[in-house]
Amino acid sequence: MAKYTVLNTEGRAKRARFETVHGVIETPVFMNVGTVAAIKGAVSSPDLTQIGCQVELCNTYHLHVRPGDELIKDLGGLHKFMNWDRPILTDSGGFQVFSLASLRKIKEEGVTFHSHVDGRIIFMGPEESMQIQSNLGSTIAMAFDECPPALAEREYVKPSVERTTRWLARCKARLDELNATEGTVNQSQLLFGINQGAVYDDIRIEHAKTIADMDLDGYAIGGLAVGESHDQMYHVLEQTVPYLPKDKPTYLMGVGTPANILEAVERGVDFFDCVYPSRNARHGHLYTRHGRLNIKNACYARDQRPIEEGCDCPTCRNFSRAYIRHLMVAGEMLAMRLCVMHNLYFYNRLMAEIRQALDEGNFAEYKRKTLSDLATPENA
Repeated sequence: MAKYTVLNTEGRAKRARFETVHGVIETPVFMNVGTVAAIKGAVSSPDLTQIGCQVELCNTYHLHVRPGDELIKDLGGLHKFMNWDRPILTDSGGFQVFSLASLRKIKEEGVTFHSHVDGRIIFMGPEESMQIQSNLGSTIAMAFDECPPALAEREYVKPSVERTTRWLARCKARLDELNATEGTVNQSQLLFGINQGAVYDDIRIEHAKTIADMDLDGYAIGGLAVGESHDQMYHVLEQTVPYLPKDKPTYLMGVGTPANILEAVERGVDFFDCVYPSRNARHGHLYTRHGRLNIKNACYARDQRPIEEGCDCPTCRNFSRAYIRHLMVAGEMLAMRLCVMHNLYFYNRLMAEIRQALDEGNFAEYKRKTLSDLATPENA
């Protein structure tokens, strides 16, 4: 079993330490997204260590499709396969129930997909998801759920959430079996359940109470950042988080911007993931303390400064805006690599500063100043 220790609080914000079989996770934490066991942008596992990544998130569905979870198990599990010795969280495939809506059919048993790669039929239910994640041997397995659109009709959301609860019980039973089976890659694999309910307070709260009673290793809030406003997201967190266990990690799935993270930390969340930093970087949109800049803009053609003054990432230590802009405009792969490393470092540094602020008891002031800086352009 993992050990989750709350070290300090400020209002609802938590500063904690989560000890796992693959190492300690200091929270609040941003998990760097490596969908197919790699960060898009030619960033390797040693690079991730260098830029302060604590946890990598990988995608169950995509790794099942290729190269195949059984192959990865035969090669020693996902950690060995990708040469990463720190924690890994694998999602369950549940989000693909949402994102691949045109390719799937949902039933009580599970979901039938048409593979986005070759069109072959794939069936995945709670037991199949747990088997795949067990084969991968990740540190944290996510329960299989349905992620209804945030603004879906109540008549759809309520039975969907009830089915997700039944699926969670099946996930827990199956993972317990797999963890007790000889030859399992990681017999200490953890299970996080997922709270759903769209933007309906009563459904969210009822579901939070139900899954809290199941004594899981952690609890995620899913179904946000999928169509609702930021204010609606924050409202859901304010209503829901108090009903999740205080002595377990709380994970807001798929979120988000630096401002989203600061607001969610204030509301009691301590795990995050999002494709924004790497996706934006690949298009030349780079994060700084004064918001984002587009490195492709002509004004940077002769700019000899780093992307961000004072940044200690490998990119800023070694290269100028002018050079990175040249690489991006020329279509060189190195441009994406350097930009992704900077953006991920920015996010990992942001989380380290949040943890320090919580350690020192001045998170509210840190949040106020950081949001102000992000809203103030560099040359204002």
